[in-house]
Amino acid sequence: MSSTVSIKDVAARAGVSVGTVSNVLNRPERVAEETRTRVQLAIIALGFVRNEPARQLRAGRSRTIGLLVLDAANPFFADVSRGAEEAAARAGLAVILCNSGQDAAKESAYLNLMAEQRVQGLLLTPVDADPIRLSKLVERGMPVVLLDRRAEGAGMCSVSVDDISGGELAVSHLLEMGHERIAFIGGPTTIAQVKDRLQGARNALARAGRDPESLVSIITTSMTVAAGRGAGERLGGLPVKRRPTAAFCGNDLLALGLLQEMIRQGLDVPNDIAIVGYDDIEFAAAAAVPLTSVRQPRHLLGKTAADLLLEETQDPQKHIHRQIEFEPDLVVRASTRSRTGVGAATPR
Repeated sequence: MSSTVSIKDVAARAGVSVGTVSNVLNRPERVAEETRTRVQLAIIALGFVRNEPARQLRAGRSRTIGLLVLDAANPFFADVSRGAEEAAARAGLAVILCNSGQDAAKESAYLNLMAEQRVQGLLLTPVDADPIRLSKLVERGMPVVLLDRRAEGAGMCSVSVDDISGGELAVSHLLEMGHERIAFIGGPTTIAQVKDRLQGARNALARAGRDPESLVSIITTSMTVAAGRGAGERLGGLPVKRRPTAAFCGNDLLALGLLQEMIRQGLDVPNDIAIVGYDDIEFAAAAAVPLTSVRQPRHLLGKTAADLLLEETQDPQKHIHRQIEFEPDLVVRASTRSRTGVGAATPR
């Protein structure tokens, strides 16, 4: 029935003008509650469904915002998405979630699709944060907020976490536990977050009077559990006297994969190798050996970014671009606490 019911039919049944029905659908705050209720009852009774493509054509934009992330399979981005959805829902909008898979070509294709769908704005975790490339997005006239990455002179808002500080937290903790041979696992380093976390790890070594180049870097092609297991195979293949006694992983998925492989090889975590992850996803605390992890405010990241985007779309003339950066926290769990009760790592 909904395919044959028009807005005129709704207006006739409710005893109001077509304009009033349009306001109820698009600007309900302008309609008195009693009238609004009468129109809504008519919509339900007739089974009316608005022609959304036609509405978009008239309005020039949809009732959606886009969210393009690096890896939709990562629980970190699932939590970020929930925060963005919460803010969008309050504004009567929906979120279209797309996954670039860390692929620049795929990201570009989705950006074009978002423009075709006339989303009101875009939340973007970019494959790379090149200012010139990002500026071209703004030139399209689409409001953009960078998510989990700081905007550098790109004329747009951003919401991020200080990843250099996060890397420093992780490696400083391992140094305090007495570890001298430390590995960094993560990649590719073209991802700005990975590069910053690696830089933070090296900063911590330098501040402790250690050679930053002493960090054993195992660069992965992705940030997945499988990549973590592969890195574990490489670590396990090293002679015992050269094998790092601790590893800082670029995210929790890598750390979980590394943990699985270390257990498979019969190594004890943390006494043979301590492990620190990044993001503090729910699975970090639920692992066979609960993971120490650098915590990001995942839900708050998504919500804050969406709030900034909505602010810009609703009043672009008064909007002022802001770069909001949160500080990470270290959550210490069993994967770095010595089970023998001794804080320092055992030299091998």
